[in-house]
Amino acid sequence: QAIKLQPGNAEAFNQRCGARTMVGELEAAVEDCNEALRLKPNNASALDYRGLTYLKMGQVDQAIENYDEAIKNDPQQSAAYNNRGIAYAAKSDYEAAIASYDDAIRVNPKYASALNNRGLAYFNKGQYQRAIADYDASIKLDTDAVRLNNRGNAYASRGQYDRAIQDFDEAIATDSKYAIAYYNRGNAYYSKGDAERAIQNYDRALLIFPRYQDALVNRGVAFEKIGDFDRALTDYDEALRLDSKDAMALNNRGNVLLKRGQYDRALADYNAAIKLDGAYIGAYFSRAVAYESRKQYDAAIADYDQVTRLQPANAVAWNSRCWTRAIAGQLPAALSDCNEALRLRPGYVNALDSRGLVYLKLGQPDFAIADYNLALRVDSKKASSLYGRGIAKRRKGDATGSGADFAAARALKPEIAADFARYGVGGAPEPVAQRD
Repeated sequence: QAIKLQPGNAEAFNQRCGARTMVGELEAAVEDCNEALRLKPNNASALDYRGLTYLKMGQVDQAIENYDEAIKNDPQQSAAYNNRGIAYAAKSDYEAAIASYDDAIRVNPKYASALNNRGLAYFNKGQYQRAIADYDASIKLDTDAVRLNNRGNAYASRGQYDRAIQDFDEAIATDSKYAIAYYNRGNAYYSKGDAERAIQNYDRALLIFPRYQDALVNRGVAFEKIGDFDRALTDYDEALRLDSKDAMALNNRGNVLLKRGQYDRALADYNAAIKLDGAYIGAYFSRAVAYESRKQYDAAIADYDQVTRLQPANAVAWNSRCWTRAIAGQLPAALSDCNEALRLRPGYVNALDSRGLVYLKLGQPDFAIADYNLALRVDSKKASSLYGRGIAKRRKGDATGSGADFAAARALKPEIAADFARYGVGGAPEPVAQRD
């Protein structure tokens, strides 16, 4: 109506541009901002609005150009600095984002949104303490559920789960319908080892937002943790019904199917996950385990090959390939892999245990005992290291020492002898019961 009465009113076009941007009428919003700028060139507010519109359209570089121009015309416009920071963050250029937020805060030291957004940028850079400092300042100026939730995530990323839960509690008290805070509180409880309380929080998040994909997947993980595979599968199935291209849901469903011995279905899910995301490390590990279950060692090794190519510093992958190669009898290559795992992570217990097996199969009991001793210093109840050391001691003629290690290993894991038989290494004879 204002435009009808005053067709030359630049501010009316500018305000309608902003309103249309907020309701998603983006093409029309750009037209309005263009007209506002035609009527009043160098209008910093219109440039800022048009930048926001371009940002919502996914045209990030054009958004930044508009914010730059707005700032050039009005260096005191703190909103343009803040919005430019958001645009840089959308490009994952967090250094540039932080610099822009710095300018917004310099112009307006009490700009709570800019402090919160700078906290997010520091969080994404892994600088959690600096993120917390910004969240603290933002919350002091204006307490709201989003900022409390963000600070909770920063504390959780530092492993301070109880402190994180306090923030999630306060966020929920501030906004009882804030599904994300329930979800993040569930993640914190899961990280504390409390899968049951995690499930309760995912339930609340899904009650508010039934199509909450991440909450479905994580609740499935929690159900899997407590051994409720039926409900885990139900959640993964529902997540995949909502989004058939969710690689994590496919991988996780494959893991449950594998535990149930449904190898073909598990492999189908892993294959689909990897097809969707060729850099999905977890899916390569999962598929390798499935191949190992079928004694398809070359296929498992090929998956570990892929992980070491994608992440050359992944000690777990080098150790896993060492172990698989040891079982497959590829001993020199296995030894090389274990050595690399231990170079990357000195004292890595699983790699010491794996290399002990390699040395056993190479017929070098002294080296095997040395590695098993090192592993057992860190984890005295590692059954495979006890049993492997027992074999090495027996080969050296130490019947007393080997017997003690065999007994300790069997007490921890009764099926340990069968495991080593599958690895191709004989151990102690199974005890035979006699009548009195």
